[in-house]
Amino acid sequence: MEVTAKDRLQVEEQVEQMLSGLGSEVSLCDLGLELSKPATLRKNVTYIVCGVVFNDQEEVLMVQEAKHDCYKQWYLPAGRVEVGESLEEALRREVREEAGFDCQPITLLLIQEQGPQWIRFIFLARITGGSIKTLKAADQESLQASWWDRQSSLPLRGRDILRLIEYGLKYHRNPWHPITLPLDISCRHVVQRLLLVFVGAEKQIWILLIRAPTPHLPTAAALKTHAMTWAANMVVQEALPSSYYDYEVNTLGVISLQHNGRQHGKTDGVCFNTVVALVPDRAPRDEDGLEVRWPVPVTPPPVENPRYVWMEVQEPALREKLLQETQNPSLLPIHSLY
Repeated sequence: MEVTAKDRLQVEEQVEQMLSGLGSEVSLCDLGLELSKPATLRKNVTYIVCGVVFNDQEEVLMVQEAKHDCYKQWYLPAGRVEVGESLEEALRREVREEAGFDCQPITLLLIQEQGPQWIRFIFLARITGGSIKTLKAADQESLQASWWDRQSSLPLRGRDILRLIEYGLKYHRNPWHPITLPLDISCRHVVQRLLLVFVGAEKQIWILLIRAPTPHLPTAAALKTHAMTWAANMVVQEALPSSYYDYEVNTLGVISLQHNGRQHGKTDGVCFNTVVALVPDRAPRDEDGLEVRWPVPVTPPPVENPRYVWMEVQEPALREKLLQETQNPSLLPIHSLY
């Protein structure tokens, strides 16, 4: 049975809302829930917030560590999200404690993850008040803060922040994705809601859906043994087992994310609303090293699991938006550190 006109309209409206940055409650999880435990800070998940803050000279705010294992080394303001905090509240607290400033998050720049048990949220932020922390105010949070021109010698706690600073500078100069801040919508588990699309040879767009109870975008729980984005692979393996190894499951980025965090163990989860492209995985050259031009499939691979169905997008404006996102994504990046 194909998707009815009424169901198609509802799905297209949901996708339009997602692409505009809106979220929706996670009322059910379609895959992996039996292998996932509710997210609970300090027990099975750790969230880190990190702030990239520039002044008018494009110097970046740095803090000098007070911890014994990295004493006097420099790093971006960063730390763990505490029980009962939202991600933005945690960022404001860390910048205030470590650098002395009040700040306002501008957008998320990047998400890094090592599975659902460790996720780092990197924000671009701006100063709204306070004064820079000096050695006179040194405490267990940090020794002091300073503006770094990114050229002078500075003993860094880790060179990983250089990439984060570059991301921040790039966005500061020329934003490449819409402002993306966490949506205050609760979630119990760490899950991925998948806008999984296939682009045909004639630029048609199909979206993979779960049929019941009504056609909807698949939601899959993240597993602690895999990168978070593996959820998309689980869906494709279940829906298209015979075609799985012929296609690349490519997570293009995050449209929005949902987190509340106010009820410990009940709302500590995060829902990542992501765009995923199913792309033919073909060798670009033959066994003699010659370039091969493979034909682009006209239609998506057939669904083999009755739980799933492909829906072709009919609304022209939505089809154009999805085509744009697959060809030139303007989405919040998510990187696995596995």
